[in-house]
Amino acid sequence: MISLLGWLFSALLVLLVLPVLVLFVQVLLACLPARSRPSRGGPRPRLAVLVPAHNESSVIVATIQSIRQQLLEGDRLVVVADNCSDDTAAVARAAGAEVVERSNDQQRGKGYALEFGVRHLAMGAPQVMIVIDADCQLGEGTLERLARCCVDSGRPAQALDLMHAPEGAGLKVRLAEFAWCVKNRVRPRGWARLGLPCPLMGTGMAFVWKDLALIELASGHIVEDLKMGLDFCRSGKPPLFCPEALVTSYFPRSDEGLATQRTRWEHGHLGVILGDAPKLFVESISKRNGSLLAMTLDLWVPPLALLTLVLVAGFGLAWLVFLFGGPSAPAVIATVGLALLAVAILLAWSQFGRGIISFSTLMYAPFYALKKIPLYIGFLLKRQVEWVRSKRDDN
Repeated sequence: MISLLGWLFSALLVLLVLPVLVLFVQVLLACLPARSRPSRGGPRPRLAVLVPAHNESSVIVATIQSIRQQLLEGDRLVVVADNCSDDTAAVARAAGAEVVERSNDQQRGKGYALEFGVRHLAMGAPQVMIVIDADCQLGEGTLERLARCCVDSGRPAQALDLMHAPEGAGLKVRLAEFAWCVKNRVRPRGWARLGLPCPLMGTGMAFVWKDLALIELASGHIVEDLKMGLDFCRSGKPPLFCPEALVTSYFPRSDEGLATQRTRWEHGHLGVILGDAPKLFVESISKRNGSLLAMTLDLWVPPLALLTLVLVAGFGLAWLVFLFGGPSAPAVIATVGLALLAVAILLAWSQFGRGIISFSTLMYAPFYALKKIPLYIGFLLKRQVEWVRSKRDDN
């Protein structure tokens, strides 16, 4: 009986170490020199930029100006003012955008806004549609690089999407910026070295127009971008990482805005891991879909704070069992997993995070993880399943 329990505990720890191994491989590959992607040249594809906006009047003008600087003749910029109770629509029109308004209290969420905007664009359909969130700024040449990458590959293209800590932000926001960098820059770069797809990130997403018919956009899913990326993988169009294109935004300054944002992202991600990942794994194996398998393995890596908490707990329990006469295998597995996690985080910091946080700030990360325990308890007791807009700093 004891040996059976030891075997089961070891198997559980192996499942826990698997996402650590995925993370370690991604970080290791990301540290290799970047490879440039040749372009076919020729005229840039005609494009439309779609900006879903819910009560974004305070930030949308800067976003529109950033986008308009990169538009060419024949391009379109469409703002979907979705269930707005402020003057987002009027402000966007005054800033030079084409605006459509949507009002539906029963169907709330970004997916519905995207579907509404696509139907509006259908009369004069572009070659490429690019989605930009209403609080983002574009790096130089982002629209052209995304459009060319999308058309040249015949696949959805995802820009490098970075969030920065506002000036004067505290330790937890700067740690969040580093964790975001690992998730959105380091890990996709590592997978791309093997020619594997990356998740869609919600903003900086480019699609060949005809490929939009392959997926269902109208969704109230809390993490609609993850769902879209998986659906494209199923359809034989795995998203391609395009780090040459850059989209940036800032974390909210307010604690309320940060809490809302984190809850939506992390509850949504964990919900997909528990609800969909096992089915996706079976589907990818049965259909021999390597892209879907790679996306599923990437999906299995939970937020760094949760991964650290669970692995440390498993490490402590495994060694406690061993010290009281139990098997050594669980302790060995947990120790290897914790070592791999530490090496992966240190390597990611040394190569990509030095300009974000200092080493002393990185050492604060375990305490930051402890402070997020209520967030994960909330997932177990009262999971957020509906889309909720993050509160901006000025409204």
